[in-house]
Amino acid sequence: MDRDRILLTPGPLTTTLRTKLAMLKDWGSWDADFNAVTASLRSRLLDVVHGQQTHVVVPLQGSGTFSVEAAVATVVPHDGHVLVLDNGAYCKRAARLSQMMGRQVSVLAFGEDEAVSAAALDERLATSPGITHVILIHCETGTGVENPLVEVAAVCERHGKGLIVDAMSSFGALPIDARSVRFDALIAASGKCLEGVPGMGFVLLRQAILDSCAGRSQSLAMDLHDQHVYMGKTGQWRFTPPTHVVAALSEAVTQYVEEGGQPARLARYADNCRTLIDGMAALGFRPLLRAELQAPIIVTFHAPAHPAYDFRRFYEGAKARGFMLYPGKLTQVETFRV
Repeated sequence: MDRDRILLTPGPLTTTLRTKLAMLKDWGSWDADFNAVTASLRSRLLDVVHGQQTHVVVPLQGSGTFSVEAAVATVVPHDGHVLVLDNGAYCKRAARLSQMMGRQVSVLAFGEDEAVSAAALDERLATSPGITHVILIHCETGTGVENPLVEVAAVCERHGKGLIVDAMSSFGALPIDARSVRFDALIAASGKCLEGVPGMGFVLLRQAILDSCAGRSQSLAMDLHDQHVYMGKTGQWRFTPPTHVVAALSEAVTQYVEEGGQPARLARYADNCRTLIDGMAALGFRPLLRAELQAPIIVTFHAPAHPAYDFRRFYEGAKARGFMLYPGKLTQVETFRV
């Protein structure tokens, strides 16, 4: 191969040369220059969802799942009751990590090939007053289905429940407006739709709940309230930051803004998605989801119903031609993801 393979995966993903070059400089973790990069990046991440007046951004080392776990531990009281809207593998992961942290967890289950229902959530909250928080996966990475964030947020606000949104596979591409959609925490990461490199997550926390989050987390490293307070006082990360990842994400966000921000990124992804589905259909591949449920970010295809099909051979064949695919995440039917 005379070039990098194209990563058609949910993350890591292919990055631009400018983003790669941003990682060639070493930074001092407490240096004022690096602190300025962090501060600028945090501010621009708020801009993506118009959250300057309502939320703060708290970055965290590690993969996106680290930040999901940190958000639940920081936002949900120890005696809180979490309801997870479950239509896929990453919903189940959110339920598992919440339970492992000692929070009471209930699950409202839906099919993997359907969106979660705000109406069903409304009914559940009406009959289960003990629930304190709802977890929603905005774009379920296991299938690519887009879940109704605006409708779910409205139900949570009407019932006075906290909302935690895993926007890992949607932040920066699908529209999210903190001015009209209330959420207590929204989680994303560096290596998804912002097209940075993996290694940093971040959580948008609603300012109105910040004070109540003090001392809730049972983890030192994942205490987002403590991280926020420390950054406010010093401008620094509490523990060694992923400096090269931060620099790469800062450069990626600069390119994001230059491209035209969320509307332009969504338009590009939507065009790519149409091209992909149409081209795969011409080859006989069927997408798992109905068109109205499909987010233009991850497309799950049914595996060919042919005795000679083997995903590993298919994967290696595509890799030899310069493209990296991703295995399916479903338990009932065999699929792969692009």
